[in-house]
Amino acid sequence: MKLVQEARVIEMIGRKLRNRYLVQQLVGEGSTAAVYRAVDERLGRTVAVKVLLPNVRETTRKRFMQEANAAAQLNHPNIMAMYDVEEDGERPFLILEYVEGSPLSKFVPCAPDELVRLGAQVARALHYAHEKGIVHRDIKPANIMVTHEGQIKIMDMGLALTKHTPRVTAHGMVIGTPAYLSPEQAQGQTLDARTDIYSLGIVLYEMATGKLPFNSDDIASLLLQQVKSNPPPMSQFVQNFPSSLEAVIFKALDKQPPRRFQTAAQMAEALEAGLAESGSPELVRDTRLSSSMTGERARTLRIMLADDHTLLRQTLAGMLESSGNYVVVADAGDGETALAKVLAVLPDLLLLDLNMPGKNGLDILPDIRRKAPQVKVMVLTGREEDVYIVRALRSGAHGYVLKSIDQQELIAAVEKVMSGQLVLGRGVAEKVVTGLLGGGASAGKPALNETETRLIQRVAAGFDNEAIARDLGLDVMETIELLAQVMDKLGAQDRHSAALRALRMGIIVIEDVHGLSQEL
Repeated sequence: MKLVQEARVIEMIGRKLRNRYLVQQLVGEGSTAAVYRAVDERLGRTVAVKVLLPNVRETTRKRFMQEANAAAQLNHPNIMAMYDVEEDGERPFLILEYVEGSPLSKFVPCAPDELVRLGAQVARALHYAHEKGIVHRDIKPANIMVTHEGQIKIMDMGLALTKHTPRVTAHGMVIGTPAYLSPEQAQGQTLDARTDIYSLGIVLYEMATGKLPFNSDDIASLLLQQVKSNPPPMSQFVQNFPSSLEAVIFKALDKQPPRRFQTAAQMAEALEAGLAESGSPELVRDTRLSSSMTGERARTLRIMLADDHTLLRQTLAGMLESSGNYVVVADAGDGETALAKVLAVLPDLLLLDLNMPGKNGLDILPDIRRKAPQVKVMVLTGREEDVYIVRALRSGAHGYVLKSIDQQELIAAVEKVMSGQLVLGRGVAEKVVTGLLGGGASAGKPALNETETRLIQRVAAGFDNEAIARDLGLDVMETIELLAQVMDKLGAQDRHSAALRALRMGIIVIEDVHGLSQEL
C-alpha cells in the first residue's frame, strides 16, 4: 500500500492540472491528502496544491470540501489563503497560498517575548475566523507555519466547523489531535470558539516549557487528563517564566469554557499586557504599536476576583470581559488562596469580598497592601456595617462598594480606582457623607487641635490605645481621655465612627491613614 501511494506521489510530479497548475515538488503528505508546490502558469505565481488521495472514505471527501468551504470565507494575513477548488478526474484538489517557512514546532521551546509575538498573531487570526462563524477545531503546532519574516499562517481547515456547513462527524464523536483537545472536544460535546482558545493555551504552554501539559501513550488516559487534570506549574519545567504570562495561559486552559477568555482577541491583549507587565522593553513597544493600530487603550486591565461564591465570580468575569479591555487573570474562593494568587500573579486590581472561608478579606488586606503595594484593591461586599468600612479603609483599600451595585456603576468604580481615586459606592458614600455613622451631625467642621488630629489619624489607621500613647508620648489614661474628647467633638459614639466622620469632614485624609497603616 505504501509503495502504491509513493508511486502516485511520483506520478504527480511534472503533471499540469487543469492545463494551468504545473506540479513541481511534494511538500507534505498524510493518510488522506498530499500537498505539492506548483506554479500557476496563468498568473505566474507559486501555489500549494492539496490533492485528495483516491479511495478515501466519503466522510473524508466531505471534510475535504468542508475545508474549501471554510477557507474560502476567510481573508486574513495570518490565515493561509485559498484561491480555488478544482477537480482532476474524480480527484478534487485545492489551490492554496504557498507559504515558505517553518512549522511552529520549531519554536518549541522559546523565550517569552517570542511566545507572545507569535501567540498573539494566532489568537487574533482565530478571533477573525470566529467572528466569521468558523471554529478551527485542530489548533496545534503542525497546523501553524511561521514565515521567514516571522508572520504566522494558520493552515488546514479540514476540521473547521462553520455555521452553514453540514456536520460531517456524528454528535458525541471525538475528533481532533488528542494532545491539544479541549475538555468539551474530549467528551464529544457541542463546540464553540472557546475550544480553539483552550487548544491555543496548550500550544503556548508547550512553547513556554518544551512540554505538553497533558501527555500519555494511552489515548483514553490522555482524554481523561484533558477533562479532569490540572496542568503542572510551569516552574516545574522552566525557571523565571513571568507569572503574569503563566496566569494568561492557565486561564486559557480552564476546564470550564465560561472561565476561559471569551474571545481570542481578549487572549491576545492579555498576552501582550502580561509580558509588558513583566518588564520586557520589546513587548512594551509591540503593545503600544498594537494599541495605535486598534485605537484601544495601551493594555488590558488585569483583574483578579476573590469571593467564595463561584457563580458570582463567573458572572463578574463574564461581565467585565464583555465590557471593555478587562481580563480576569485569576480568582479564588478563600482568603489564603486569594493572598497566594495575588502575590504570584500581581494583578492590576483585586476585587475583594470580605466574608470568605478561613482568612477573610479583612485578614489578608493588610498583607496584600504591604507585600504587593502596586496592586489596587477594591472591596466588593454585602457588608455595610461601620466597623467593616473603617477596617477596610484603614487597611489600605482603594474602594469600598456593595454587591448591589449595577454593571455600569461597577465599571465606573473600577476605572476611578485605577486612576488613583478613592471610591465609596452608593450606600457606603451616603453613610460617610451624611454623617449617619453614629451620633448626631455637628454643625460645621469641629476644631481639633494638632494632638487630637494625630490621634484620630492613628485610630483610622488601626492603632490601639497603647500604640497611640507611645506614638504621641502620652500615657494610656491620657490617650483614653483624649479619645473620648475627640469622639464628643465629632458627635460619634465609638472610635470607628469617629474615624469615618473625621474622614468625611476632611479633618484627616485617606493618604495619611494609608501611610500610617504601613507602620503597623
